[in-house]
Formats: sequence, C-alpha cells, structure tokens
Amino acid sequence: MTTIDTKEAALPDDGAAGHLVPGAVLPDISLPSNRGGTVNLSARRGVAVVYVYPWTGRPGFNDPVGWDSIPGAHGSTPETEGFRDHYLKFRAQRIEVFGISTQSSDHHRELATRLAVPFPLLSDERFELKEALNLPVFEAGGALYLKRLTMLIRDGHISHTFYPVSTPAAHAREVLNWLDEKRRAAASS
Repeated sequence: MTTIDTKEAALPDDGAAGHLVPGAVLPDISLPSNRGGTVNLSARRGVAVVYVYPWTGRPGFNDPVGWDSIPGAHGSTPETEGFRDHYLKFRAQRIEVFGISTQSSDHHRELATRLAVPFPLLSDERFELKEALNLPVFEAGGALYLKRLTMLIRDGHISHTFYPVSTPAAHAREVLNWLDEKRRAAASS
C-alpha cells in the first residue's frame, strides 16, 4: 500500500492547463506503450484516467540536475504506486488507467516490472502530445519535463482535468473521491 505524504505544500494554479476543458478533443496521436504497440487515446471508446507525470527515478540513475529544488517535481513513483494500488477500484467502474511521461518505453517497461504496474504507461518521448495539447512543462538540467496533471477522458474528449496535482501519493484516491461525489450528485438529482 502507498504511504501518503500529507506534508507537501499545495501548488498554485498557474493557469497552464486552463485550456484543457471539458469537451476538448484529444489529438489523433498514437503513443508507444510499455506493453508494445501504441495507444491512441482519441480513438479509444469508454472512460479513462490519464495521469501525466514528469519523471520516475530508476535505481542507479541520478535525478535531473536541480530536481530537488523544483516544486512538484518529486512524487511520480508514489503517484504511480497510488494508481496501481487503486487500479481495481477504477476498473470496477469500467475506467481504464494510463500513465504518460516523456520517458522512453524501455524505461516504462522497467518501471512497470519493478512496481508491478497493471496498466499501460505511454511514452511522449517525441513531445507529440505535449505539443498538440500544449501541456504545461518545466525545465530541469537543460531538459523539458511535463508538469503533473490528470485528465478524465470519455470517448476521445476531456471530461475533467485535475491541475495542479499537489499530493501525488494521494492523487489516485482524490480522483476516486471526485468520481464518487459526481456519482452521488447524479443519483440525487
């Protein structure tokens, strides 16, 4: 089970994801999956949670230069573990989970094996999705990294965006709580 760190400071909303609004259409882009092949989220039917994260560390490799001083940079591994730990709760609602970073599919394969990740990890190594959706980024060590955000997607359209994500380790539970609230509100109306 994932340990939740509640000491993380809330990140301010810099407005960088304000254009990722309900109804926005996902671009027709196929991203490489750690499972082989590609996934085109715009063509996928049904509901999915797509969490975007900057970087997951790997044993024997250093974090990018300056990583420790960037608010919101740390937490991708605990966030992935949270979605892993709650995966069956999402699937019970017929919701698939996808993780996206700009790390390679090889890196994702190692991560998925090491952490027993049961869902696809997609690589935006060529920054195609970042460019098409104008995803927010930050720089560390001379390289660009995606800022952490989560999109709920239904039939190739964004239905909700969570941004910023201040507590990565608790974020999967936050998304489930939000879904529960929406379901209760729909049932009572």
